[in-house]
Amino acid sequence: MDKIIIKDSVKITKKNGINFLLDNSNRPIKNKPWLGDLFSFLYDWIMEKSVFPKKFNSSIEEHYKILGEIFENVSDKVIIEFASGSGDAIKFLNKRNSYAGVDISSGLLRLAKKKFDQYGFKIVELYCADACETPFQDNTFDIAVCNLSLNFFQSIDKFLSELQRILKPNGIFYCSVPIPERKKSKAIIHGTLYTLDDLKVLFENRNFDFEPFPHENGTLLYFKAKLNANNDEK
Repeated sequence: MDKIIIKDSVKITKKNGINFLLDNSNRPIKNKPWLGDLFSFLYDWIMEKSVFPKKFNSSIEEHYKILGEIFENVSDKVIIEFASGSGDAIKFLNKRNSYAGVDISSGLLRLAKKKFDQYGFKIVELYCADACETPFQDNTFDIAVCNLSLNFFQSIDKFLSELQRILKPNGIFYCSVPIPERKKSKAIIHGTLYTLDDLKVLFENRNFDFEPFPHENGTLLYFKAKLNANNDEK
């Protein structure tokens, strides 16, 4: 199994099992998470009791059931998860995979580390970093995952460029994201919502083959995008 490889130019320090990127002055690079690190312990409760039923009009149980079906046969792969949150990937990923989790919240990463330690993944590395500027070498990952967070990324173009860079040829991106055409009229979902057609165009313009899954769960769209082997647009 291939390893998770960091760019030679990147400086990192590890604290309590979490990797922090350093700036030119060797100070940890800080990002502002949507939920302050002091309140990270509330994240799972907020998702279950508020975000899924009230904003997504969906079932969190169905969500993890769908992801379990999608990833059922995914094993011995090198995987990156963007906006990895509190570590719920243990609910749908096989522990035989090598896993890199990226999130801007160190508080959520601390929660994730506890979950992964208990679950027994083969290789786990957690990074406090921006999804649009990761520390990894080109062509590192077989699979990339992003659940419920694509709408929060500041620049979809920068994210897609980074995704295209770190995925191997024929690598696959799996995503779940709220889309406006499925949203209840009174529900408030923050960030930039892209329609199914928007997402198809964005990914196909970046040399991906875009394929939505047939699953329906409230506002959420589930899709995959496979990077063409002839990836000339980096």
